[in-house]
Amino acid sequence: MAIADDLKKTLTDPTPLYFAAGTADYAVQQAKKVPGLIDQLRAEAPARIEAVRNTDPKAVQERAKEDLEAVAAKVVGVVGALGSIDPKSIDPKKIGETAQDLALRGVGVAAEYAVRAKETYDRVAEHGEQAVRQWRGEVAEDIIDVAAVVEPEPASEPEPAEASADAEKPAAKRTATRRTAAKKATPVE
Repeated sequence: MAIADDLKKTLTDPTPLYFAAGTADYAVQQAKKVPGLIDQLRAEAPARIEAVRNTDPKAVQERAKEDLEAVAAKVVGVVGALGSIDPKSIDPKKIGETAQDLALRGVGVAAEYAVRAKETYDRVAEHGEQAVRQWRGEVAEDIIDVAAVVEPEPASEPEPAEASADAEKPAAKRTATRRTAAKKATPVE
């Protein structure tokens, strides 16, 4: 039964739908910003194009050459460090401990990312629920619910005397009364 209960809970949980609605609403919000960004790029484009035209190609080549030399020096340093390691000085126990430590750190980082993902999922789903309420107009219904709490309905009317007298009769007599009433109501041919 636990599997059926879990399946029922999963299929009736609206959170994934709210997450999808929240994602869609965020996408619409971001899409609304696009015209402003296009206008901004359109305004900045001439200045950027002019800056590229005025750039000295030799300066760009010099900068690229310096960056390439810096990367090459780092690669040579790493390879040189690996080549200078004496195979006899390698301690397998220390390597195992280091690998285990790195694995545990990886698990910790993965758990942290999982928690962050769950928080983000919940936040987007909550935003989606609010968006769906807005789309449906349920915000107005919430106001009506608050008004009902502030102004409760009038108390119900008291029962007529016949109903209370019927309730005082023993159950056998009430049943007999119903049967005779039903017999009288049936037409006889």
